[in-house]
This record gives sequence, structure tokens and C-alpha cells, in this order.
Amino acid sequence: MIGFIVKGILRDRSRSLFPALIVAAGAMLTVFFYSYMQGGKNNFIETSARYQTGHLKVMTRAYAAESDLLPNDLALTGAAEVVYSLQAGYPELIWKPRIRFAGLLDVPDENGETRAQGPINGLAVELLADIRNENQNRRNLPEAEILNLEKGLIAGRLPERPREILVGSVLSSSLGINPGDRATIISSTMAGALAIADFTVAGIIRFGVTPLDKTMVIADLEDARQLLDMEDTAGEICGFFPDFFYRPQLAARLARDFNAKVEERAGNAGEDPDFLPLMLTLGEQGGLGDMIAIYDIYAFVLVAVFVAVMSLVLWNAGLMGSLRRYGEIGLRLAMGETHRHLYFSLLGEAVVIGLIGSVIGTALGLAVSFYLQAYGINAEAFTKTSEMMMTNLIRAQVTPVSYVIGFIPGLLATILGTAVAGLGIFRRRTAGLMKEFEA
Repeated sequence: MIGFIVKGILRDRSRSLFPALIVAAGAMLTVFFYSYMQGGKNNFIETSARYQTGHLKVMTRAYAAESDLLPNDLALTGAAEVVYSLQAGYPELIWKPRIRFAGLLDVPDENGETRAQGPINGLAVELLADIRNENQNRRNLPEAEILNLEKGLIAGRLPERPREILVGSVLSSSLGINPGDRATIISSTMAGALAIADFTVAGIIRFGVTPLDKTMVIADLEDARQLLDMEDTAGEICGFFPDFFYRPQLAARLARDFNAKVEERAGNAGEDPDFLPLMLTLGEQGGLGDMIAIYDIYAFVLVAVFVAVMSLVLWNAGLMGSLRRYGEIGLRLAMGETHRHLYFSLLGEAVVIGLIGSVIGTALGLAVSFYLQAYGINAEAFTKTSEMMMTNLIRAQVTPVSYVIGFIPGLLATILGTAVAGLGIFRRRTAGLMKEFEA
């Protein structure tokens, strides 16, 4: 029976070509948009993890409650010991202490007077410690590699000595800063006092992320500790999976395990609960979990829309085919074929057409998705005012689901359209077939 159906479809292209093209177009668009949305989601997750949240982050509970305000007076003390315990207890992750701070960047002229000044968001990381190979015994990646500093460097070099900083490309342009210039960071210490220190601009960085390019300044961790009076202190300790693929379930399990151990220890020691370490996953910070869920909902809605639209189109195609094949259907009924058998044979044709169209559409969608995964689309013109942590170059991301998702609308829509259009078969009465042939 299947062979008979396939031969009929291949020999009579008038009843299969248009539906197959519709299915192929729908499957191609489904695969492309799904892969592109996955690329956007992974872009957002990876960028947030590298520059803000980590895949996991350890802070004091008081700091976590007010993290948007960068409350360094609530930072973790004894940071070296905390990092060591995290590396020993959770060696499957890379752990990096960091300090975030806000302030002003003052650029003097040749007379030492203020030439330009602008607000900054500072990020202090272990730059010089990696250069001195102090981290070589750790299962680690240099911060320069985590933050993609070498790839983003557009002028100058990376810091090699104390009191050297990197400045975001848009910020450097607005303040007229060049590599080698002197700049003063004005901020506040951990105790709330005024903090002022001179730095040399070692290089200019284009992160490709609009919010970072506008305000970001990167300094060495020890320089920031001296500036902010935060000896052996870290605002946060970020944990990263070595392959930078976020695993939400594993991250949640590790966070629960860590927090349970801290609760048990605190109960025995009677420590101040506000300054106990707290581990949060990426999804628990800044509403990122909700945003990831929204991406997944959009992917579901995308498939549902294509199924609905294609079903309507194929339903109409099925009705037209039924009218064109009116005599054929009547003849088959007159020869003794049952309504039920004829109906399911039409569904069999729909399955074959759906498979052919889905294969072609999936292949085309994957080809376009692989191209965009390699080269991406530069969306910088649309992100100049964006505050989202996404790079301006958005790439598609081909996942295992990309290989099969096109078959969902391809098969489902074809079967639904044919199932509805084919209901007219059951209204044909055998007793009236002879009158139809006589006419």
C-alpha cells in the first residue's frame, strides 16, 4: 500500500508538488527561526555569564539582596580562603574572585586640569596574577580568556604592570582617551570614604556589548583592592563550567548543596546570617531565569503558529485536491473500497508528502542556520540604545532539536489539513455514485 501511495505521488505531481513546497517552506522557516532564537538565547546566557553572573556566583546574603547597588561594604572577607574551599569542594568549575565598583573616570589635560569626565562601571579581575602564573596550579582559565579581552582589543595592549586599566571603546571615544593616557578613577572605599587613584590606560576594548562599551573599565583585582580598601575581599566569586555551556539543573544542584552546608555550619557556629556566603545560579540573578523561560515559550509559539498557518493552507489545498479528484474518489468507492480505507490512504499520502517536504525544508533551514552560526548578523545598528547583555553579532545556534523540529509542523500540519479536507469522503453515498457517473 505504501509503495502504491508513493508511486501515485511521484507520478502525479499536480497533487503533491504544491503541498510539498508549502511544507518545505514551513519546515525551513521553523528550523531557521528556532536556530536563530537559540543563538540569541545562548548569546544572552554566555555574555551574562562571562561579564556579570557567572554560571554560579557566591556572595554574602546581604550583598546578594542589594547587588544592583554594588554594596562593597557587604562584600566577602577572607576571599582567598573562600576561593580555596570552592576549588576544593567543587573542582568541576572554575572559580574567579571579582570586585565591581562604580565611580567617575577623570581625564586630565597637559596642565593636570580636568579635560573630560564620565561615569564608569568598574570590574576588577585577576589580570596580573595570571601573567605571573600564580594560577597555574589551578584547573583554570585566565580572566583575559574568559572576558575575551585579546579578541576585543582594538588599540594598545593588555595590562602588564600595576595601575594599568582597559577602557571600553565607546567610553574612550566620548572622553577622548588613547592608550598611554593617564586617567584618575574616583570612587568610594569599602568603608564609604573617598577613593582616588591614578591609572594608565593600557588598551581600548570593544566588547561588542553596548552597555559594556559605554561604561566599562577593567582593572587588576589587587589594584582595585588597594583603591577601595578591600584587602583579601571580593564582592563576588564567579563559577564557570570549563566549556562555558550552562547546565541549569547541575548548577541548581551544586547551589543547593553549597547553601545546605553553609546553613549547617552557621547553625553550629552562630555566625551572622547576613554575611554568610550564598551561592546563586545564573537563572536566579536579575530575572535571567524568567528571560530564558520566555525564549523557550517563544520557540513553542513559533512552532504552533507555523502549524496553524500551514494547516489552513494545506486544508485548502486538500479541498481543491478533493474537488479535482472527485471522480477518482467516487470510482474507488464504487469498486468496493471502504470510506475508512480511502480516508486513511489519503492520510498516508499526507504523511509521505509531509516527510518529503520536511526533509527538503529541514535541509535548507539547516544550511541557512549553519551559515549564520559561522558568520552571524551584525545587529549593532539596532542595539545602540540597548541595555541587554548581548553581543552585537548575533549568530544562529544549531542544536540537536534543530534537526527534528521542522518535522513537527511539516507532518502535523499536513496530516491536520488532509484530515479535515478528507472528511468529505464520508458524505459520499455508494447508492448515489451511479447517478454521478451518468451525469
